[in-house]
Amino acid sequence: MEKKTIRLIYPQWQGGDIARWIPEVDDPRDAARGYALGAQMLAMLAPGKDVETHVVPVSMDASDRRVTDGVLDRDTIALQTRAALDIVRGVAPDRIVTLGGDCSVSVVPFTYLLHRYGGDVALVWIDAHPDITLPGDAYAGYHAMAVTACMGLGDGRILSCLPARFEASKILFVGLRDWERDEIRLRQQQYGICHLSPADIAAGLDGLRQWLRTCGASRVAVHFDMDVLDPAEIVAAVGVVPGGMKMAEVAEVVAAVAAEKELVGLTVAEPMPRTAIRLRSLFARLPLLG
Repeated sequence: MEKKTIRLIYPQWQGGDIARWIPEVDDPRDAARGYALGAQMLAMLAPGKDVETHVVPVSMDASDRRVTDGVLDRDTIALQTRAALDIVRGVAPDRIVTLGGDCSVSVVPFTYLLHRYGGDVALVWIDAHPDITLPGDAYAGYHAMAVTACMGLGDGRILSCLPARFEASKILFVGLRDWERDEIRLRQQQYGICHLSPADIAAGLDGLRQWLRTCGASRVAVHFDMDVLDPAEIVAAVGVVPGGMKMAEVAEVVAAVAAEKELVGLTVAEPMPRTAIRLRSLFARLPLLG
């Protein structure tokens, strides 16, 4: 029986509190919503447009952003989480390609897939950051809580609708190079989540293959945060910490995962099209275009 694959366009931007890191964009509201434009651009650039596609409805109102119970824009994110889950449950896919949007767009499709396959899914999280922040930490952006949410940890209102939770032993970070705070590094150690650095990957994929063979799952979902990429090669995200992975290395990692296991989920997240945001602002001021 043929597997059903869908594309989920998920332009959620509320998970990020990132305007301060994009000073070249004059309007902080435009910067904050940049992930939404990034999702639209990924939908245009990514192949596979003939695949059944669904778009998660996302509010674009940036007028009254607030922190609730330690999470920025918590109530809006909770509503959008339920909307995404309703879509996925309604079409019942076997495989999901998600194009975001901030990092939290992986939470719904990956926990759905984990439930769909009775827990037989491991998670490879390709990212510069571990995304294991919790409500009440110094940073309130939900995109930094994406992995802990996948583990069933965090805000109760958001988590209440998620169908499954990943065990730490079935999660691997790839490309990790920026913990931001010592408490996050310590938390990763306490959770026992393994990671491979950019230098590890540059030295070869044996460590990745070994982890896949011992992870205890026959299927894998892969999250690709574009800030894992080396800014010396391309600036495609908000994060610009040096020493990241090369584009070719990311492709090799995902291919290696697919060669070892059944790849049931793939997310591309956190594109920040800085130039496109500025051009859109320019075009809005031109006669006949604006």
